[in-house]
Amino acid sequence: MIMGKFDICIPVILRHEGGYVNNPNDPGGETKYGISKRAFPQVDIKALTVERAKEIYRRHYWERMNLEGIEDLELALHVFDHGVNAGPKTAIRILQRIARVKVDGLIGPCTLRAVNLSHLKDGYEKARIEYYIKIAVKRPRLKIFLKGWINRVGTTHI
Repeated sequence: MIMGKFDICIPVILRHEGGYVNNPNDPGGETKYGISKRAFPQVDIKALTVERAKEIYRRHYWERMNLEGIEDLELALHVFDHGVNAGPKTAIRILQRIARVKVDGLIGPCTLRAVNLSHLKDGYEKARIEYYIKIAVKRPRLKIFLKGWINRVGTTHI
């Protein structure tokens, strides 16, 4: 069986996100496998299965972000991982800034063309770390997550 890009990337996301947590400092609130009650209020988070989490990730992140069109698998994984952690539009806008295309939060043909003609993974990793540092400075109560976020960037690989 040939695995698709999503199938290769999803184990990394699940490893980063872990199991059930309900950290009062996390703005997402109750979370399991990275699926938060805040983002998905209709989902019974405690009863969420890995298979259902994968369905949510495929539909609401991978497909919506048009990640299949990114040829560099490692870059697609970074954008996917950052979209899960910081929101799809944030992840895409960072990608578009470093690709030097119109920043609209949507991966369309122009973004894909620019991304696929460039080597952006290293620049994207750096931009993710800068984003996390800015968040920790802007919202000091989230600083407790900074080391984990930076570690996440360093462990986002196939």
